[in-house]
Amino acid sequence: MEPAGKTAPGTDAHTAPGTDAQTAPKTAGDGGRARRRLPRVDGLRGRLLITVVVVALISAVTATALAYRESREAVLKRAQNAAVDDFRSRVEQLVPELDVPTDPRSMARFASKVSSGMRGSLVVVQYRDFTVGSDPSADRTRITPELRVAVRAHTQVSLQRVLYAGKPWLVLGAPVGLGSPSGSGASAQSSGVEIFAVVSLAEEERDTAELVRSVQGGLVPVVLLAAVLALLAARTVLRPVRRLARATRRLATGELSIRVEEKGHDELAELAHTFNETAGTLEHTVGELREQEALARRFVADVSHELRTPLAAMTMVSSVLEEDADQLTPDTAHAARTVSAETAKLARLVDDLIEISRFDARAVALTVHELDVAEAIRATLAARGWTDRVEADLHPGIRARLDRRRLDVIVANLVGNALRHGAPPVTVTVRAADGLLTLSVADHGPGLPPEAARHVFDRFYKADSARARSEGSGLGMAIALENARLHGGTIEIEPQAPGTGAVFTLRLPLRTDSAS
Repeated sequence: MEPAGKTAPGTDAHTAPGTDAQTAPKTAGDGGRARRRLPRVDGLRGRLLITVVVVALISAVTATALAYRESREAVLKRAQNAAVDDFRSRVEQLVPELDVPTDPRSMARFASKVSSGMRGSLVVVQYRDFTVGSDPSADRTRITPELRVAVRAHTQVSLQRVLYAGKPWLVLGAPVGLGSPSGSGASAQSSGVEIFAVVSLAEEERDTAELVRSVQGGLVPVVLLAAVLALLAARTVLRPVRRLARATRRLATGELSIRVEEKGHDELAELAHTFNETAGTLEHTVGELREQEALARRFVADVSHELRTPLAAMTMVSSVLEEDADQLTPDTAHAARTVSAETAKLARLVDDLIEISRFDARAVALTVHELDVAEAIRATLAARGWTDRVEADLHPGIRARLDRRRLDVIVANLVGNALRHGAPPVTVTVRAADGLLTLSVADHGPGLPPEAARHVFDRFYKADSARARSEGSGLGMAIALENARLHGGTIEIEPQAPGTGAVFTLRLPLRTDSAS
């Protein structure tokens, strides 16, 4: 008898998924635990490590599942073939001893002899309405209707794998034929006797499970090895990235000559090459800009110094002409006074340009002395004839270490700006508190619009016609702010309601000889 190869799809379909499902939850659980650990690791190193470990884990689990499926199928196939061969040979050997028609006693003896030669099998013999076997329950529980139909339809051995009580079983069935030496075949005459053997596959299942456990035991070393390899790979990849990051930080601090080493021909080497090209271009561009800036400063300084001598002569001549203007004709007198005024403006502009160029060249130094602040401010107002036009609220006894000339420049620019562009009364207030000297200059004019307030300290800035600033050069407030910063202080515009005037506040550290 040859195996018919007929398998009931319903029963076998329940068998394979039921067995494989025992491994699937463990795999999912391992993957879930790995994913729950992901948020604890951040950064490029962590992401690379996690990626490699997860890939290794998935590969190992997949390989384990495939190995389990293939090994299980191979073991069961081998056990199945061995059982079929054994069952067929036993039946063929004992068929001549079976009398047909038969009785229950002969059936039981025939079943016992077939069962005694097969390992761990239960044999059931059925003839008409009689069913005899070594385990009567096997007929009801493990021999399915599908298998009975296959046995009646074929003259060969039919088989089916089933699950019973959570264990795998192989059920074999064949009709017992008469009239041929083998007891079966196309020429054999059917005797009406059907014989079934239920063979346990528990031992094969244990062998397969043991193989899977041994493979699963190798998952931990594989994952650890993957983690070590990932760390080594991350170190190899991140070392040039860290060097590039350090070089970028140094480049940001102004070290334009910094370069990184280019190794290999991969993407990291290309990135290093791009960084070096960028740094080189930036160094060249910044160098050109610095040279141009130095040339511009030198040009302004040189022109300003060269203009001083002719301006001094022009100022002297224009002063003489202005003094004698009353003796000249009206047109000539007007021209003389205009030349004198414009020459004075040009002289102030040249002085301001020279001062700004000194600040740009960082060639300015403070000459500090301890002085009475109120007295210094009164002297500034008196020297310019502003005593009657400015209300001074000066607390006496405030002393600080300041450069008197530069304080004079600051106060003159702030007060002069308020007198030219604001409206009376203009007030100067001086206070000292919390280690700060505070000087405020306020006017009662229309105030500064927001756009003008943002640019009032810019060089050569002039507001619109509402705050006509064409009388000045546009450098006074910038020079005042530079002098304040030279003392370690600042000048700020205090927020005011529209139409209530502008308030400029100078804040300087209050240092005295006793404090120092």
